[in-house]
Amino acid sequence: MSFDLALTYRAGEREREVTIATPARILAVTGPSGAGKTSLLDCLAGLRRPLAGRAAIGSRAIFDAGAGIDLPPEGRRAGYVFQDMRLFPHLTVRRNLAYGVPGGRRAPALPADWPGFGEVARLLDLGPLLDRRPATLSGGEARRVAIGRAILSRPAFLLLDEPLASLDPARAERTMAMIERIVARVTVPAVLVSHEEREVERLAGAVLPLA
Repeated sequence: MSFDLALTYRAGEREREVTIATPARILAVTGPSGAGKTSLLDCLAGLRRPLAGRAAIGSRAIFDAGAGIDLPPEGRRAGYVFQDMRLFPHLTVRRNLAYGVPGGRRAPALPADWPGFGEVARLLDLGPLLDRRPATLSGGEARRVAIGRAILSRPAFLLLDEPLASLDPARAERTMAMIERIVARVTVPAVLVSHEEREVERLAGAVLPLA
């Protein structure tokens, strides 16, 4: 299974329960604002602790309350594209992207077919932006930088919180194609939060609706 989730977690004042087991490579999480979609992503990233249950992604348990498993964020290696991007304002786009590239002897091995800095910059049309700072970017440009940084971090799985928001139709189409390509060729599972029906139908192999 690519995803095996049975979690109880808190989202604001509410307690939520989610259960899904699916071999899908991309799992879409849908629902209205306040349903707990981002809180679920935070639980999977290790930024928020679930109240109970178990979560395994790509056959690897990242949380299991009964077995005492609660991997730290760095042990989970989630490539998280936050809804508010969270780029470093004092760094150029080039350095924001480079920040995501792990280094040192403990860095995860780079698969032979994983795109490098140049290819990611080209696929996301970031070349003209490399020497600019986040404050000078449009919302769509900043989102493309955040996606690039997450991909360059060599994640074990991707968490995409509204990744196509603020993108014009042409760039949204190109970005969807890139997400499809990367997830397919390097076998990285991804959780996609989206309100867009077309995006969900195009990318997701399974859907987890939250009411």
